[in-house]
Amino acid sequence: MHARRSARLVLLVFLLSTPARAGEHPIAGDVLRLKDPPAPDGREIVLRAARDPAIAPSLVNDPRQLGATFRVVGAAPGDGATGLIVLPGAQWKGLGHPAGSKGFRFLDRGAVHGIKTVVFRGDAKGGTLAVIGRGRAWPYMIRQPQGPIDVRFAVGGELYCTRFTRFAKNRVGKVIAREASAPPSCGTLTPTTCGNGTREGSEECDDGNRIDGDGCSASCLLENASGLCAGVATGSGAHLASRLVVSGLDQPVHVAAPKLDPRRLFVVEQRGRIRILKDEVLLAGAFLDISAKVSCCQERGLLSIAFHPDFKANGRFFVYYTNSDGDLVIARYHVSADPDVADASSEQILLTIPHPTYGNHNGGQLAFGPDGYLYAGTGDGGGGGDPFENAQNSTVLLGKLLRLDVNVETPPYYVAPPSNPFVAPGDPGLDEIWAFGVRNPWRFSFDRVAGDLYIGDVGQDTWEEVDVQPAASAGGENYGWDVFEGRHCFEPDPAPTCPDPPDGFTMPVLEYAHGTPCSITGGFVYRGCSMPDLRGTYFYSDYCEGFIRTFQGVSGGDAQNLADRTAELRPGAGHTFDHIVSFGEDARGELYIVDYDGELFQIVPGG
Repeated sequence: MHARRSARLVLLVFLLSTPARAGEHPIAGDVLRLKDPPAPDGREIVLRAARDPAIAPSLVNDPRQLGATFRVVGAAPGDGATGLIVLPGAQWKGLGHPAGSKGFRFLDRGAVHGIKTVVFRGDAKGGTLAVIGRGRAWPYMIRQPQGPIDVRFAVGGELYCTRFTRFAKNRVGKVIAREASAPPSCGTLTPTTCGNGTREGSEECDDGNRIDGDGCSASCLLENASGLCAGVATGSGAHLASRLVVSGLDQPVHVAAPKLDPRRLFVVEQRGRIRILKDEVLLAGAFLDISAKVSCCQERGLLSIAFHPDFKANGRFFVYYTNSDGDLVIARYHVSADPDVADASSEQILLTIPHPTYGNHNGGQLAFGPDGYLYAGTGDGGGGGDPFENAQNSTVLLGKLLRLDVNVETPPYYVAPPSNPFVAPGDPGLDEIWAFGVRNPWRFSFDRVAGDLYIGDVGQDTWEEVDVQPAASAGGENYGWDVFEGRHCFEPDPAPTCPDPPDGFTMPVLEYAHGTPCSITGGFVYRGCSMPDLRGTYFYSDYCEGFIRTFQGVSGGDAQNLADRTAELRPGAGHTFDHIVSFGEDARGELYIVDYDGELFQIVPGG
């Protein structure tokens, strides 16, 4: 009986000293058992909530349709934490007849993300919630006796939470807690005190006062960028670590945030959905779902999102995807009356770029530059060696960086800025082109302080490269493909096509050879709040090998201060960097690692 009872679990939320809000269900916990032995296969969680009328599953918030999330967090510094674990809808089944009338059950026999079973059952005498997880994928690590432990389960618009503070056992490697009282509410982990100089909970900033007009308002909300770092705890970037934020995503390929919006991260899933992490809670449903318009997968799909610089006022954002014909589409959308849901009917297509023959080399990155223009990176059209010579052809948009003024209200909803290099009357080059000679600029980014543009351009068979365009550039750079791959001749016959020295071509500041590495993932220059000594450092990776390397500065055309940070950033608790497909930057400039296998990590100060 005990084993069967303990197969019923709960997914829960954090403690606040204010009354519970609609959709929040503080509940009492019956038992929480956590194990973290030296052998990771022996890790375990058993969580059971006390029977409670507040636990009331319904078809309105059906986990088979919406999925669910689960998290366990130790409240004291150095305690364990799971990150947000996604429980996909496909692994939920309805209980009772008809299915779902008595609740729901989640089953993942392999416990891929550490959770094997969840039972979420309703009953006239009070519902039950129970969870069992085990194995090396269960991420809660117990390296010290634990303080209060908060547990959270979310499905649809409903949150269930409890906090365990009474321990029958509490030692390194093993915790047993019992009889948790229902907390006053579900919310952030720590009660917040605006004006104490420390950013807590859902505060966007805290500069130590309650004054408007100084960048951080009297209610601890951001007014402008000067308040971004107010109250953020800092540490050293000399040693780094990675913190699991969420797992169980569906082929994530990109993450971004609007400026001055530090509470939300938008995660792009390749099949056509954009999800929101709000205060590190994965919201139910999608911000935008255009799966029906998107061709997927391999290198195709919904590939990136970029927010208008004035997104807070106009609600406009832009996406890059491959349509059902395989062509490249840049489109504009805007949010609905609900700021966490886009208006899917608002699409305005700016560009459709034919990509007729091959399914690879689609590019995929959108980003706004410091000049307020929208930049897009297109691949060369695919096939080995750029068979159609697109990258060196200024009359096609493939193999290029494009630059668009999108503050236009009539079709095609953009114009080419007059300062683009091929705009002059009589110039055969297309007006939209900003730079050319790229093979597949999968990820590029702007240094948010210096304004320089960093481009990770995926190579052919031998060399991967990073190109840097200075902020003062007038555009028109030729980055070499397919005359050069990296700094090396790719088409030496006839010889004049590959000059030495490479006059007329802009060489990469960094290249590395193939072996296990095969496809560069361009990243960001760190400009965040939490590690001031790391500012100015550029991070990049490789999709195949999963290393994380950095450099800081460029001198004489070469990247300087190269370092390999892979070992210190390697995740623990059975997690790995399987395929680093992208980096992301939140509103504060903190950096994230997107793993294509469904996980999102944050780069944080190490011990």
